Amino acid sequence: MSAQAMVMWGGLALGVVFGVLAQATAFCLTGGLREWWSKGQMRRIGGFALALAVAILATQILAVAGLVEPARSLYLQASFSWLLVPLGGVLFGYGMMLARGCGARALVLLGEGNLRSLVVLLCLGIAAHAAMGGVLAPVRVAVAEATTISFGTPPGLAEWLSSVGLAETLARLIPALLLGGLLILIALRIADFHRARAELIAVAAIGLVIAGGWFLTGHLAADDFDPAPLQSLSFVAPVGDAIQYLMLATGMRVDFGVAVVAGVLAGAFLAALLRGRLELRGFEKPGQLVRAMLGGVLMGVGGVLALGCSIGQGLSGLSTLALSSFLAAAGILLGARLTVHGPIKLAD
Repeated sequence: MSAQAMVMWGGLALGVVFGVLAQATAFCLTGGLREWWSKGQMRRIGGFALALAVAILATQILAVAGLVEPARSLYLQASFSWLLVPLGGVLFGYGMMLARGCGARALVLLGEGNLRSLVVLLCLGIAAHAAMGGVLAPVRVAVAEATTISFGTPPGLAEWLSSVGLAETLARLIPALLLGGLLILIALRIADFHRARAELIAVAAIGLVIAGGWFLTGHLAADDFDPAPLQSLSFVAPVGDAIQYLMLATGMRVDFGVAVVAGVLAGAFLAALLRGRLELRGFEKPGQLVRAMLGGVLMGVGGVLALGCSIGQGLSGLSTLALSSFLAAAGILLGARLTVHGPIKLAD
């Protein structure tokens, strides 16, 4: 099997697994934050913390074993905009709360029959491409050029520890064990998983799916003659790419991101079908349509500026211990908070 075919089929498989697990557990940062801030329930946010812990530990173990080079990923590029990354995170976080879910959650809901999510995904994908290479691109590029900072080494926690003299293995394992261990303790304490071991295993497996993306694109499908980008799951540019592929498939090939999007949709549909959760749903009020459209646009633009979404930066990016991912994740949380308790809170 060629490297390109392996990336496509592997991405599809990882997407299916993610879709099944996310549908079965209602895995969603947006939902977790809403339940935490409005009801004091922390089970879903605990599940996200556990998935992140597993993703960090598994990814850094792959790096120590020499199977993946995180420095090749988008998140550890030698420079990034100190303004656009956190600002994009704020826009994305605000948008995901308006839309009641990020791009990954919208795909899962669409697989269940929720047609409102289709509007979110269309707006997200179109806005993402507008920011990447469309009408919004000149503004993005101009601001990025004025605010970009460069680093001598890839801006990651493990790379920084290594640059100050710590052995590479320790530079990766020490922060991974500390951060991953802390997240596991927090998750187990706040989520009460001892009553739902199946859910515990499922959300932990989502973290392994993130590491699986790195392993697939960085090792299994590595080809010096046809190099593919090192990447894992993300749902901003890939959603736009999937929409573009549906319109212009001739001459294009299915890359990792598009394959993952298709897999998540298929996996969520399969899980919903087997669990008897398929149900067509639409908008009940015009305001819901406005929220979905605005939320999708903000997520598309914000995700491009932040170099990822709540999954792309919040799981995949943070698993590399990249500085830009910590900034983006902080921005996402801030943006989400503004819609709940901030001065610009919107009516539900």
